[in-house]
Amino acid sequence: MHGDFELTMGELRVVARYVADTAQELLPLFEEAHPDDGRPRAAVDAAREFIDGAPRTGLQRVASMDAHRAAQEAATETARLAAQAAGDAASAAYLHPIAKAHQVGHILRAAANAARIAEIRAGEDPAACDKALEEARARATPALRGILERYPPAPRGRSRTAQLMADLDASLRTPPA
Repeated sequence: MHGDFELTMGELRVVARYVADTAQELLPLFEEAHPDDGRPRAAVDAAREFIDGAPRTGLQRVASMDAHRAAQEAATETARLAAQAAGDAASAAYLHPIAKAHQVGHILRAAANAARIAEIRAGEDPAACDKALEEARARATPALRGILERYPPAPRGRSRTAQLMADLDASLRTPPA
């Protein structure tokens, strides 16, 4: 059903744009908590260079790793999730065309992080989370959905973000009404 496949540079840019757009919106939340740490912003900038047509290079890999380190060092869950989304934006240039469910995280984790952040900021109100997931669904282009469907479904993990990612994944695989 899900064998290994090809991904074009254009398709990688579709994924990177989806992730970077989410990460860009979350950057102020990280920067509010860590105003002197530019690693997540550098990761989003590296993703944008790739999206705008530059070749993927070590810049995206290094910026991604740096942003993920910033996430590990973040003072709050919100800052951690925002920095992680930025790291995912830069790493999207290197999404692997292998039929493994964990690859879905590179496509949808940033959007799940945004939903979790919305939930946290609304005092754990699931309505805020639902709204953020609906916005993520609305931003998913037919091309992104087509790429996503090449992968096995995201596993339903234990963390809230993993659960949100699995919910988003399932809804994106269902044809829009």
